[in-house]
Amino acid sequence: MAIKVTKSSRVNPATNSSHDSLLLPLTFFDLRWIKFHPTERVLFYKLHKHNSFHSLILPKLEHSLSTVLHHYLPLAGRLRWDPQDPKPHILVLPNDYVTLIVAESDADFSLLSGKGTRPETEIRSLVPELPASRDDSVFVLSLQVTLFPNQGISIGVTAHHSAMDGRSMSMFVKSWAHVCKHETIGELTPCLDRTVINVPASLDARILEVVSYFSEDKTSSRSLKLPPSGEISPHTVRTTLELTRENVDKLKENRLGSPVPESYFGSCVLSVGCFGHKAGVVSGEDGFVNAVEIISDSVRGVGTLDVEALCELYIDGTMRVEPGTQTVSIVGSNRFGLYQSDFGWGKPVSCETVSIDRNEAFSMSERRDESGGVEIGLCLKKGEMDLFIDLFQNGL
Repeated sequence: MAIKVTKSSRVNPATNSSHDSLLLPLTFFDLRWIKFHPTERVLFYKLHKHNSFHSLILPKLEHSLSTVLHHYLPLAGRLRWDPQDPKPHILVLPNDYVTLIVAESDADFSLLSGKGTRPETEIRSLVPELPASRDDSVFVLSLQVTLFPNQGISIGVTAHHSAMDGRSMSMFVKSWAHVCKHETIGELTPCLDRTVINVPASLDARILEVVSYFSEDKTSSRSLKLPPSGEISPHTVRTTLELTRENVDKLKENRLGSPVPESYFGSCVLSVGCFGHKAGVVSGEDGFVNAVEIISDSVRGVGTLDVEALCELYIDGTMRVEPGTQTVSIVGSNRFGLYQSDFGWGKPVSCETVSIDRNEAFSMSERRDESGGVEIGLCLKKGEMDLFIDLFQNGL
């Protein structure tokens, strides 16, 4: 596969005049991710014969991006940590921008946007890197539109995890799509009010200690440089598995005492960890049953805890994990609604969370054509993937 960059542009937020500076503080939930690999997603869209990419689609994407950035202003800014400040913040200055890369690929669009086994290196080429960062400043968003001539396009999104979680990213993409199709912002205007996150300020310093403890950069605890990305093995493949379930209802309880607006922009999730278990507990004949019991006990254990107690539990548990311990996580949700992102040429044929190839994670999303279904994505070496698919299809 060959991919060629044909254009790189800087897209400024639309405004009648230079906007004023904006300083957006990070909350406890944002701080957890300041040195984490970026979140990367790619959406695939088929093109019809009457669509013209360069004369119609690309100009509409650029114009609508500028419009939506006016409402999602933090995405044009930089994550900064000034020497006098106890924690980082997002700062937006006049003339700040988001980089939009335009590329062209000769790859098989149907293969890459399908559900079967696909080469991960080809998928990864469809998302951009965040522009080079410094110790005290880093970009929070980069975008890439890739044309597959006579087949389709992909839209790759790379975002700093401290700027937004998966739900906020989905909200941004859907807002961008709505502006592109309807030329109005719609009902997804983000809420930037950080006072709705009522976590005690004393926990900010504690979570920063956790971040510093696990950071690969031991020379400066205040450095914002992201960890090295590393190379993806050419033998790594990706697949998407589908679960059909009736009445799948993912329950979620609000633990912040007062409701957080549905349009809140930022991070507002905290993982529940199962800490201190050895690999042998979940291997062997009883491994699956043991894993279910461990996870069930963990969920029941947080049932009555308020947000402060949950944050304390997360910090204490994380600090018990020895550096180098293998962790497996689940990213995404089947309630983000990313398949609703219609830019004007139909909903995507596929949505992939690319960043799971570096984070030892499964991805989860809704199914494209079935309400209540679940898509599960994962990346493994080819031999491991064949074994996993066999186990999945035949039952454990």
